[in-house]
Amino acid sequence: MNTEKTVIDAEVLAGIQAEVQRRFAASNDPAHGWEHVKRVYELALHIAEQEGGDRLIVGAAALMHDLGRADPGNGGMHHAERSIELAGELLLAYHVPHTTQEAIIHAIQAHSYSRGGQPKTLEAHILRDADRLDALGAIGIMRWAMTAATLHTPHNYHPADPFAEQRAFDDHNFVLDHFFAKLLKLSDTITTRTARALAQQRMAFMHTYLAEFKRELGL
Repeated sequence: MNTEKTVIDAEVLAGIQAEVQRRFAASNDPAHGWEHVKRVYELALHIAEQEGGDRLIVGAAALMHDLGRADPGNGGMHHAERSIELAGELLLAYHVPHTTQEAIIHAIQAHSYSRGGQPKTLEAHILRDADRLDALGAIGIMRWAMTAATLHTPHNYHPADPFAEQRAFDDHNFVLDHFFAKLLKLSDTITTRTARALAQQRMAFMHTYLAEFKRELGL
């Protein structure tokens, strides 16, 4: 008997969501845990509602895009690669058809900033946009502060040149440098009209934050 589903349906999506949430329950990564996944999922569905695309593919990819981060025994693999492996296993368990699996896996593969993934489908663009939006604005600032603490970044900012006007960016040593090394560049990589509008709002807040930071330093 062939149990392969013809499409990924709402029941399968609910099952994937429950399993992903269960796996993240023990996660100690405050910047990339279940709350991040949930926000990306909701952002991705909102973008898909405005832009089109298969909402179930978008939803499944969003739920599993960081699944590798919930796996403490990933063998040193990059989280995006491990996420692809784990997502593939879940999709097989739910008998999702091969073409749908490929669409979901591609979206997960293409979302990674550090891996330089290039989306080839609307669904992949939507997931990447949603994930990058969550790195911007007030939430993005909070997430980076938590990540910097987790990474034991030693200094909040360079005492002599906080805004890296006369030196190279060094976000391994200075928390503030990450704004310039990565965060402020993300909006240029966002492609959908809906996500660009949201990014503009979040970027405005980040520039306001940096202006206040500079004012408080007396610069």
